[in-house]
Amino acid sequence: MKIVNLRKKGPVVEHEGKKIQMPFNCEIYPDKSVEVKNRFTGEACTMPGFAVSVYDTIMGAEMVQDYQTVRDGLDWFRKYFPAQYMTVLD
Repeated sequence: MKIVNLRKKGPVVEHEGKKIQMPFNCEIYPDKSVEVKNRFTGEACTMPGFAVSVYDTIMGAEMVQDYQTVRDGLDWFRKYFPAQYMTVLD
């Protein structure tokens, strides 16, 4: 089993001419855009694959009660993808 320290900042990705620091190391999905639905309301939004990577890491961290990773991911979403945050994470 490989253990990854998610507390370290992840790589920098470029999106729409901006450099975005990933909040932690995670598998970055190569998809250009993905539709994600709010697990409670079913409301959907589209986000780039790398943001879905952060979303999935948040969901997994929540399941194992790693609340620091959850917080880091939520803060990242509020900063870089506020509309998507309000749709699927708020």
